[in-house]
Amino acid sequence: MSELTPGEQPMGEQVMGELWARLRRTTPARIALGRVGHALPLGEVLDFQLAHAGARDAVHAALDTAALAAELAPLPVLQVASDAPDRATYLRRPDLGRRLSEQSAALLAETGGRHDVVFVIGDGLSATGVQAGAARLLKACSAQLGDLTIGPVVVATQARVALGDPIGAALGARVSVMIIGERPGLSVHDSLGIYMTFAPHPGRSDAERNCISNIHGAGGLSPQDAARTLGWLLREALRRELSGVSLKDDQTPALPFEDPGRA
Repeated sequence: MSELTPGEQPMGEQVMGELWARLRRTTPARIALGRVGHALPLGEVLDFQLAHAGARDAVHAALDTAALAAELAPLPVLQVASDAPDRATYLRRPDLGRRLSEQSAALLAETGGRHDVVFVIGDGLSATGVQAGAARLLKACSAQLGDLTIGPVVVATQARVALGDPIGAALGARVSVMIIGERPGLSVHDSLGIYMTFAPHPGRSDAERNCISNIHGAGGLSPQDAARTLGWLLREALRRELSGVSLKDDQTPALPFEDPGRA
């Protein structure tokens, strides 16, 4: 066997290196990071620390509700808060994030109403994602519901998913739709989720909701595709008077065109 020249890799290592490089291009997961001695390469360590900092910032960021309301114009906007008085309490006490503060409950009781749909935008665990994409997503969703009555948009801070239940009930919504910042990860920290609940009221369980998740611009579900899915689910929820595990997204997917002459 001939000796390798300096810097040359054995054929097996070269093939494996190319295989791992192709795999890395197919996923944001941290695979095949390499090593320097017994440690990760410095670049990979710094990249991990940057992603971790972005996720932490997203969790602790405060939602700029005034800027979001301006972006939602000309839609009417109500601003409410959960019973969690601050971010630290919100993170420690998820139960408080599912209840309205007394002041917010009183505001919604005075507003009242009767609507087919009420949209709620909650900061959730990524105010960064909500700030960046919630207004665009809501407008895409509402464009799918032109013949339905839509109530005022409710912007909720220190919000968990279930906060949409008392909000929807107070505003007389047949269906509540919560758009919320999803828990950030080390590959995406600005993702949004949609949670749809028929006949919202306090005490609804997660099994009674439909979820559309992973909505973001970096390889996730696009706002337009999410809006189309919500439009179908929502109309089916109103027609069948249910949501959650009993309502499946069984739309017939569009199939690519095939030329029968090439079969």
